Amino acid sequence: MALHKTAIGPHGIRGVRILLSVDIKKNLGSFNLNVSFEAGNETLALLGASGCGKSMTLKCIAGIEKPDEGRITLGGKVLFDAQKNINLSPRLRRVGYLFQQYALFPNMTVLRNVVTGVRDNNKAQARNKALEALELMRLTGFEDKYPHQLSGGEQQRAALARILVNEPEILLLDEPFSALDSYLRWQLELELSQIMASYGGTAVYVSHNRDEVYRLCDSVCVLTEGRSEKKTRVRDLFDEPATLSACLLTGCKNYSRIKRLDDNLLEALDWGTVLRVSKPIGQNAAYVGMRAHYLRPVDSPGENTVECTVERVIEDVFSVVVMLGTPGGKSGYAQLRLETGKDKLTSFTQSNKILIYMDPGDLMVLKE
Repeated sequence: MALHKTAIGPHGIRGVRILLSVDIKKNLGSFNLNVSFEAGNETLALLGASGCGKSMTLKCIAGIEKPDEGRITLGGKVLFDAQKNINLSPRLRRVGYLFQQYALFPNMTVLRNVVTGVRDNNKAQARNKALEALELMRLTGFEDKYPHQLSGGEQQRAALARILVNEPEILLLDEPFSALDSYLRWQLELELSQIMASYGGTAVYVSHNRDEVYRLCDSVCVLTEGRSEKKTRVRDLFDEPATLSACLLTGCKNYSRIKRLDDNLLEALDWGTVLRVSKPIGQNAAYVGMRAHYLRPVDSPGENTVECTVERVIEDVFSVVVMLGTPGGKSGYAQLRLETGKDKLTSFTQSNKILIYMDPGDLMVLKE
């Protein structure tokens, strides 16, 4: 079994040829799934809150669920086309699907689990391919163990071995760390990143965890209540999110509704202040956002400063969170959240007034 060997730069989109194309709609009752994106030989993240349609999108690609409308192609082959009544079975799609709980057969040994993924009907060849995959996943010596005898990381590698012996054209990973504690999650993430680097092909990674997406993926498509936003590079999403939902998913805690005053001047309605921004404000701009660790206390008033009241000081393990009341009052999202190092803890006293500066280059103007 040979894996692709493609060099991967951090957050680099590696492909020059589109391998996966998805443009589908499906009625899910509470909302309509409406997603459209393409992927080359890269790891593309579907990022969104729980229940927004990420896993359903994977199931539609894999053939487990059927869309109501649209088309899915993989490597030039049509997997689904509603108009032409094409809907290939999962077995014919050459898709490797890593479920949240790995879906190993509990009554089979590790070796038997992996053999079930081999397409070759020759038993000897199937066994050899399975053994090769287990060696690749560093599971030599685990052949006769059962899933319950494996650690979480070993179960994940066994599941990936079973997927890879099937020689998939694409990998689908559905929140593979969601049920794990933080320490084990980090260990498995390191292992998975090495495996993905060796694979080097197309992968779609579903997550609601922005940190995982930043570390593991090349590009990202945000889903909000079933609707996909434009695919972008991971770093671009974090540096310049286009919408409020994308901004919140990247971890921004501070945002306000706005009134546009001119090309670079806006009124932050919920914060009760006027701010200058470095980039032009579009006519469809609706919000302004500011990351908590970019807020800066200053000594004297000036442009882009706002007088706040220290409402609460929260000491975290390695940082300090300061909740600030703004001139916007108690309505809407009038508070600001400032995050700084613990060495600044004594700088903040509850009920004290404090001047906060917002750099125009750090303010993010957002669409709905």
